[in-house]
Amino acid sequence: MYPSRTRLGVALAAAGLSTAALVGCSAGAVDKALDCAQTAATVARDVQDLQNVVGNAGNSPQDAATALDRISQDLKNLGKKTSGADVSKAVDELQKAVRNARTAADNGTVPDVTPVAYAAGALTKVCAPG
Repeated sequence: MYPSRTRLGVALAAAGLSTAALVGCSAGAVDKALDCAQTAATVARDVQDLQNVVGNAGNSPQDAATALDRISQDLKNLGKKTSGADVSKAVDELQKAVRNARTAADNGTVPDVTPVAYAAGALTKVCAPG
């Protein structure tokens, strides 16, 4: 069973709302936090696209692989823009989930994207101010 669209919508909204809580941060910290939040929102959209690809009958594992490539590229961009142990751990978990899903797609099967969605949710939580 795939995570609900509502859960991803909430994660996307949390990432978008993070800018309001950044008022007390230094300019550099604000920029990094915004980069993290923006990338988390982008990854959440990418994961939603991946879920749509996997959920639509008739799509090939290659379609899933293409969606997974977008997530991987966004994670690379995040790594260049942010730092911090929590972010690094969340990115590592998401990269692992993407690699596992990519292996399934490369083997010609439609991947289970549930771990990717959960890892993306964890990234969103880390990038949203506490």
